[in-house]
Amino acid sequence: MKARNLVFALVIAVMIVVVSCGGPSAVPHARAAHALGSDRIPDSTVFLPFRPPGQGYEVKVPKGWARKDLPTGATFTDRLNSVRVEIGVRPDPPGSVRIDLKPVDRAGGEAMRTTFHADSSPDPVTGKVVREEIDRYVFTKGGRQAVLTLAGPVGADNVGPWRTLSNSFRWTS
Repeated sequence: MKARNLVFALVIAVMIVVVSCGGPSAVPHARAAHALGSDRIPDSTVFLPFRPPGQGYEVKVPKGWARKDLPTGATFTDRLNSVRVEIGVRPDPPGSVRIDLKPVDRAGGEAMRTTFHADSSPDPVTGKVVREEIDRYVFTKGGRQAVLTLAGPVGADNVGPWRTLSNSFRWTS
């Protein structure tokens, strides 16, 4: 029985290493999820305001998504999609990805926008990694900076919901 458990643990460890290194199962996972339609934010999603006390901003986030508070903001997640808003952080993407910020008009004012692809963190249970499309906005006002990061699997059609999210950011003070 101990040998069987050891073999099982080794197989799991090898799978995690292959996936975390961007092995062949990383991208097909995203494609499989896309084929099932489970990675897309539904058009019927209800958005509710998130206004953390004393932070001076508001952003609408999808109702029912899991929230994790951060020292600089919060992250909201559901399945393979996430919304992250932070105050006073650098907007640079991870790794050696070239950042190319472009000005865009949003309801809450002008923002600098960049888009790029990156691997997600490994799922804590399965170890699977998904190739993500990242849409990042940097809002500034009076020397303050807010970074709104929207992430979902490459190929998911989140254009409408992401537009709603990025248009919902506004400074409240």
